[in-house]
Amino acid sequence: MIAIENLGHIDAESARLARRRYRAGYAEPTSGVAPGFTQANMIVLPRDWAFDFLLFAQRNPKACPLLDVSDPGSHMTLLAPGADLRTDLPRYRIWRDGKLAEEIADATTAWAERADLVSFLIGCSFTFETSMAEAGIEIRHITDKSNVPMYLTNRACRPAGRLRGNLVVSMRPIKASRVADAATISGRFPAVHGAPVHIGAPEEIGIRDLSKPEFGEPVRVEPGEIPVFWACGVTPQAAVMASGVPFAITHAPGHMFITDIPDTAYHA
Repeated sequence: MIAIENLGHIDAESARLARRRYRAGYAEPTSGVAPGFTQANMIVLPRDWAFDFLLFAQRNPKACPLLDVSDPGSHMTLLAPGADLRTDLPRYRIWRDGKLAEEIADATTAWAERADLVSFLIGCSFTFETSMAEAGIEIRHITDKSNVPMYLTNRACRPAGRLRGNLVVSMRPIKASRVADAATISGRFPAVHGAPVHIGAPEEIGIRDLSKPEFGEPVRVEPGEIPVFWACGVTPQAAVMASGVPFAITHAPGHMFITDIPDTAYHA
């Protein structure tokens, strides 16, 4: 985690504006929104599951790089002073007994069901997309104004307490000549998933059909492009399903929490 007090004054108005839109009910995938500001996945769990998840994240840092952890009962984060984690994401998912119960725009009512909820904010690969785009690497889901495709793989995460599940990956088609550049650029952001976990050959990680992602939307893969896969912060949602977690709140895949922290703060 970074030292927030060492960042100095940063004009995060674009991030604050986005959060205000979402608090007012506007919903959209957040890739490409408030470019230059770090985005985060979120999972919120009752206190008696929080240690299991903290251990799960420690054991699976590629998929679950922690950026912040709240006090029990808090809906605030130092990553965006004044923000409200109950309202300031564009879409939320409510989970009951490991099953998706509903997807909503405001989690205030669900949050009120428990007074001991602990929020975990997890690095998101959207953070390094700005640097990739600045290097001339097309981000297809931004070009096509769609949600990033995410796939459940056959790679088991290391279990922790009651939590288990397989790795989820996000995919971006990259020109063969730029794959090494994409890996190098994303590798400079280890706190937000870092370098790819797999390149090409989707069947080797259990993906049978790129046109049918478990989360998000499919994107075009043009001739001469290679599918490149990064660890994804939706992995905790796969763990919620596999482990039958009794209650959880998460972001909807692709609909992240936008922080006031610049991407450069996580550049190694």
